[in-house]
Amino acid sequence: MLKTVSAASVALLLAGVAAPALAQTAPDWSGPYIGVFGGFVQPNDDDNETLRFDRDLDGTYDDSVVTAGGANAFSPGFCADQVSGTGAGPCDTDGSGVEGGVRLGYDMQFGRWVVGAVGEVAGTDVEDSVTGFSTTPAYYSFTRNLDHMAALRARVGFAAGPALIYATGGVAYGKVENSFVTNNTANSFTVTTDEDDADGYQFGGGVEWRLAPSLTVTGEYIYSDLETGEYNIRVASNGTTPATNPFILAPNTTGTDMIRSTDSFKTHGFRLGMNVRF
Repeated sequence: MLKTVSAASVALLLAGVAAPALAQTAPDWSGPYIGVFGGFVQPNDDDNETLRFDRDLDGTYDDSVVTAGGANAFSPGFCADQVSGTGAGPCDTDGSGVEGGVRLGYDMQFGRWVVGAVGEVAGTDVEDSVTGFSTTPAYYSFTRNLDHMAALRARVGFAAGPALIYATGGVAYGKVENSFVTNNTANSFTVTTDEDDADGYQFGGGVEWRLAPSLTVTGEYIYSDLETGEYNIRVASNGTTPATNPFILAPNTTGTDMIRSTDSFKTHGFRLGMNVRF
């Protein structure tokens, strides 16, 4: 009987010691937080991107640029065609970059489920380019750089000890800087439309780990898809351009409008961060 009582007493003692320890491993995630983050950003390669042309200037980019003999003036292709030996120059490839920003969020916990919202602003440096090659030979490169971005996302997570495993998704807005470069000296090139706003969405997931009652670290992946504004180049005569030049070939001698084929700027972000919770 004494052994039974002693065993029961030990069990109760262990339970009393273990209860606070277990409670410490299951923190309450409810409340506001503020944090910082930074990481690596990689553009999503679009192997099918090309250039598109509007020869009759009707606002529809569905024309082909042809030589006086009727041949495709862009028959060497684009970077997606793995052009080599054209003599036109190298492809301007996409460039990975970095980002860093701040976030402000609020969570509510229901049992082991946590729901909330988070807003972020970040400075970024990532590049998305496409290059086309003409038979001249010459190259024509469009580049857009994502300078900064803001996002507002919902967050749903599951609390497991000191960890919060979560999925997130919402809307995003960014600012892009467009540029164009070519080694064609036979024509003039004028920017007629340059819209730098971009909007779209984000989704991803991650883990937030409690280091202390008010301090956490995060690791997450975020996919962003932004629809950029139009960036148009008018290719015309430079004053000495021959009438047989494909861009000003009759019957339309005014010139040709040229854009890149996609307005989607997609990135993959891999981040580390730290939050202070209140």
